Amino acid sequence: MPTKTAELLNAEKTALDRGLRVVAIGGGTGLSTLLKGLKRFVLPAGELALSPETPVISDLCAVVTVSDDGGSSGRLRKELNMLPPGDIRNCIVALSEDEALLSKLFRHRFDKGSGLEGHSFGNLFLAALTSLTSDFSEAVRLSSEILLTRGHIYPATTSNIELEALMEDGTRVRGETRITASKGRIRELFLVPPSVEPMPQTLEAIAKADIITVGPGSLFTSLIPNLLVRGISQAIVESLATKVYVCNLMTQANESLGLTAADHIRALSRHAQKQFFDYALINRTPVSDALKAKYATEGACQIVNDLDAIGAMGVISVLGDYLDEGDVARHDYSRVARDLVQLASQHPRRGHAV
Repeated sequence: MPTKTAELLNAEKTALDRGLRVVAIGGGTGLSTLLKGLKRFVLPAGELALSPETPVISDLCAVVTVSDDGGSSGRLRKELNMLPPGDIRNCIVALSEDEALLSKLFRHRFDKGSGLEGHSFGNLFLAALTSLTSDFSEAVRLSSEILLTRGHIYPATTSNIELEALMEDGTRVRGETRITASKGRIRELFLVPPSVEPMPQTLEAIAKADIITVGPGSLFTSLIPNLLVRGISQAIVESLATKVYVCNLMTQANESLGLTAADHIRALSRHAQKQFFDYALINRTPVSDALKAKYATEGACQIVNDLDAIGAMGVISVLGDYLDEGDVARHDYSRVARDLVQLASQHPRRGHAV
């Protein structure tokens, strides 16, 4: 069996020592889209960077919200008393080495069949592994191994939680699906039960990170729930990492209508009980008139970039052409990931040579 030379081992160690440690926090489509971009900077096992100057990620961790109670995830959650697998599944697929057959398999959704209709294969796979291991986080780890993911995926908490929103009119709405469907403005979000713990690996990754990202994603149902898990916000504040908010492109019906970019940062800071962001990545490309009209039918629009208000909070705005326009507005994950890696390379964590 061939063995590695001392020179190759030293080169690999140098690459890992030089590599960046990245923690991406969020949920929904936004997080999985970002991970596709960041994955390109993660070296597969045994490969070396093209040059010492090439920025690489040596450790990529995704922290994913687990409050979904709708669709296939919601059904499995109720019927099997397990954590909702949908957002986790999307992150596993996004980070997988093979984005062809296995990824398509995990995304496959049954369109008929008693009990099967509406379920995705990936959700059922995670449900089966959870049943075998009696441990959802272990099921996630094993699934990641099977799909050869270039990163670690951690549920924000392994506790069974619900979301509860206090609305501007004083009423309370329980459950993510009901909150998303509510017509009122959300004043504050809570976890039920409130005192749930994160995985120790999450806190360790945050403490060692060079850069921590929050977003993009639904403000109140994908981003803020992570910050409400006991210890996560404090760990972010105490980390020596560069902290970046990846701003959404559009407002979202029933969650962030009328909120500016600065309002998003204020809401995140308020729920974390501290403003911790160093930078905000903000799209400067306008959406087309056609897409603008499409979003207007549900009252949504492109988010206003109030840069002066952002700067007044001590956050530096990084403007880029991050819009990838199709039937909907999505982030150009290649450009977002490139700028995030550049930020991390320019501002390395103190005590960590890059």
